[in-house]
Amino acid sequence: MSEERRKPTIRFKGFTGDWEWRKLGDVVDVRSGKDYKHLQEGSIPVYGTGGYMLSVNEALSYAEDAVGIGRKGSIDKPYILKAPFWTVDTLFYTVPRDANDLNFIFDVFQNIDWKKKDESTGVPSLSKTAINEIDILTPKTHEQKRIGAFFAQIDTLITLHQRKYDKLVCIKKAMLEKMFPKNGSCFPEIRFAGFTDAWEKRKVGDVVTDVERSIIIKDYEVYQLVTVKRRNEGLVSRGFLRGKDILVKNYYEIRKGDFIISKRQVIHGGNGLVPESLDKSVVSNEYLIVCGNNAVSSKFWALMSKRVEMYQMFFLSSYGVDIEKMVFNVEDWKKRIVTIPSIMEQDRIIEYFGTLGHLITLEQRALDKLKTLKKAFLEKMFV
Repeated sequence: MSEERRKPTIRFKGFTGDWEWRKLGDVVDVRSGKDYKHLQEGSIPVYGTGGYMLSVNEALSYAEDAVGIGRKGSIDKPYILKAPFWTVDTLFYTVPRDANDLNFIFDVFQNIDWKKKDESTGVPSLSKTAINEIDILTPKTHEQKRIGAFFAQIDTLITLHQRKYDKLVCIKKAMLEKMFPKNGSCFPEIRFAGFTDAWEKRKVGDVVTDVERSIIIKDYEVYQLVTVKRRNEGLVSRGFLRGKDILVKNYYEIRKGDFIISKRQVIHGGNGLVPESLDKSVVSNEYLIVCGNNAVSSKFWALMSKRVEMYQMFFLSSYGVDIEKMVFNVEDWKKRIVTIPSIMEQDRIIEYFGTLGHLITLEQRALDKLKTLKKAFLEKMFV
């Protein structure tokens, strides 16, 4: 940082003076965590680099709040520690010196590139010396408190939306279990009013249809290639490529509503429904394209595929000695049994999960917006 710039780009009204260069060790007292195994169970939280671990009957800090920063392992994820607390030996706890503001210090920590301070060649590690010698610019206490309070409000909003998001995701996961039969039953635990008939057992091959829309890749045509993300993240575009830049020429066209399965990643969640934005894109022959028929809709099939039982079925129909390279046996999978309701009940279930999915998406967007806003303010309100 040059000497010329000692003021942030954005500042609260009334603050005009230059910020002061200081060593981080002059601003905070860096203290070491300790082993807790000799302690008894209690009400004092113990924290590690990943957060809360358990509770014990003694504290390292009874009255002083601090910012935790990893000594070893996750060294770039600081967080605030409210007294009383205990920290393990892989987590430093840094107590503000004099009148320095805790929330402001936390914001400073979030602006430091901790990975550049890594002193190891193996597991990432920090030392007290490395932390203490970091040069930072700080304003007077009153301005620190204004900045700290501002970012604390943003963090509170992020936490609230994160909790809402996590709650909705948990509800979705629970309802995917309760609204579908399990353990060989033909009746789900929870149903919408008016539906009482038993669900029907059918072979997979009877309720989904293979689709092969083969296309000839032409050198100077432009194609949008699609891949399936692992861990249930759905389909994503790999970008637009000219035919001459596509190495493999055996591709299929996909349409909105198709269900795509990665033959090599299906046991890791490699499947998804084609959205309108990816209509008429293309996938390689590493993917299986199926769609529903008069027995099951593609949207309902997509819901079923997110359930634990379906992943077990995918696994049982795969082969290979390396779990990362297992290949999907399509014909074996088609012989397996699934349990499905009437089309009318399918539509009602799809509507419910569609609404739930929309709420999850709204919370995710709110979270992303707040995190982006916080990042921008951290860049503009610090020097």
